[in-house]
Amino acid sequence: MTLLPVLRIGLTGGIASGKSTAAARFGALGARVVDHDVLARRAVEPGSAALVDIVSEFGDRVIRDHALDRQALASVVFSDDHARQRLNAIVHPYVIAMGAAADRQARREGVDVVVHDIPLLVESGQGHDFDLVVTVAAPDDVRIRRMVELRGMTEADAVARIRAQASDPEREAAADAVLDGSGRVADLDSQVDAFWALHVPR
Repeated sequence: MTLLPVLRIGLTGGIASGKSTAAARFGALGARVVDHDVLARRAVEPGSAALVDIVSEFGDRVIRDHALDRQALASVVFSDDHARQRLNAIVHPYVIAMGAAADRQARREGVDVVVHDIPLLVESGQGHDFDLVVTVAAPDDVRIRRMVELRGMTEADAVARIRAQASDPEREAAADAVLDGSGRVADLDSQVDAFWALHVPR
């Protein structure tokens, strides 16, 4: 069976920047959206090789009822850059392999556009792996407010999450397009629509 070419788009953005809103719009326009956060959760399910590796690295303190205790793990990795790097080195290869499998499935199904929603696209070194890279940006104060008001995080935790990720300039350096996620959903949707009209063949 001949597999048709697929336009592969890497979508990234800092936490609470509006990336998920952009991903939803890409999906509404007809793209197959592959959420790498979902893949990461699957990668560490009970019995998975990644979970075994995580326990070997961090010990039983990150396990509760035979499953990964995400809160316990977060308390370790968001206060320790080296620990976070060790975690990413374990999980990212599994997630990248799962993303490649999703691409193959999309080709088999005749999907024209696949958008990979990857929060840590830059951090995981995937900036050159896509036909196009899109980043969604918003000022830190907007993102912190969203995390506090919508996610119930403390301001200190919100700041720690931002600092644990690549900076906006680092993401923008890897991007073919930068979308402004600081405003209304409709405004971001319009930017995605314009990007789609410019780059997606009809």
